[in-house]
This record gives sequence, C-alpha cells and structure tokens, in this order.
Amino acid sequence: MKKHWLLMAFLMALSGALLVGCGTLIKPTVKTGLIQLEKGSYKLDQTHVAVLFKINHMGLSTFVGRFNKVDASLEFDPQNIAAAKLSAVIDIASIDVNNPDLEDTLRGDSWFAAEKFPQAFFKTSSVNIIDGNTAEFRGDLQLHGVTAPINLRIHFNGGGNNILTGFYTLGFSATSSFNRSTFGIDYLTPAIADQVDIEVFAEFQQR
Repeated sequence: MKKHWLLMAFLMALSGALLVGCGTLIKPTVKTGLIQLEKGSYKLDQTHVAVLFKINHMGLSTFVGRFNKVDASLEFDPQNIAAAKLSAVIDIASIDVNNPDLEDTLRGDSWFAAEKFPQAFFKTSSVNIIDGNTAEFRGDLQLHGVTAPINLRIHFNGGGNNILTGFYTLGFSATSSFNRSTFGIDYLTPAIADQVDIEVFAEFQQR
C-alpha cells in the first residue's frame, strides 16, 4: 500500500511538472513598444475581449456592466502609427449586468432603445502618439442615433506569435469617458451619473 501511494504521489508530481512545462512552452515571446509590433491588418479575437462600462450610482457605488457581442478591425503600421485605423461595432442587446430584468430595462426606450438602435459604432479619424506604448485614437462614436467625437487612450501591451491559434497577436487595453446625455441618454440624471467610463481589454489577430 505504501508503494502504491508513493507511486501515485510521483505521478501527480510528474503531471504537475508537465503542466507547468506546457504553460512555459505555449507562452509567446512578447515584444513591447509600438515600434516593435508587426504591420498588418488585424481582426478582433472575440474569445479574448471585454468591453466594460462604469457609471456612478446614487453617489454610493460604481455600477459595472459589459457588452458581450463585439467585433472590430485594426489597420496598423508601426512606421506610420498616425495612419492606424480602428473600427468597432457593439451589439447593444448583448448588454450584461448580471440581472436579466435590469438588462431588459436597459434595452428599453428610456435607456438604450436597443430595438430602434441595435448597434453602436466607433471609427477613428486620427491617432496621436503619447509614448512608446500608448496612443490616443480619436474618432466618432455612433450611439442611440447620435454621432459625436470621443477619444480612446490605448495602451499596447505587446505582440507575439500565439502557437495555439497560429496567428501573430496584438494585445491592448483602452479607456475612454463621455457624457451619456451627449447621445440623448439622460434618464435619471443626476441620480445616475452623466459620465460613463469605458474600459476595453482585447487581443487582435493578424490576418
């Protein structure tokens, strides 16, 4: 019996070592710095994206939600970053606040009016380099039937070859803020804050 347990312990230790080794093998060599990234046309990896929104609730807390259906493309050249193009579309009905009843309310006419305005769109108009890893993507957001300018501050985490997908992949995070009243969504202000903060975490695959 003792030998049996010793064998089991050895096999478990070996299995753990192999799993650690696999994690090391699949981790790409990530190059950082905008100038180090590869030129190309990129498509959003929809399995590695999160689009979050945050808004102050009654002065008491920060309410957080997300959109689950997003698509985007990126044209990128590290030698001409100012010419980068980012476009994205969000399915408004995919709003997720971990509360089905509230989600239905937010899809309604007092808020997003998702049946009338089923999608939101963003498209860049210009890009301004901030530092070696960060750029400001200026563009227009079309939401709730209104088009207005917003700025996305994008931090590029780096790029590398993902052996699991076979694609060279860029990763970045982005932040933005705007007033929802700009887009005609002013229900219950100021109890529900006018300012909305956006956070995006995404990976893009080179095509």
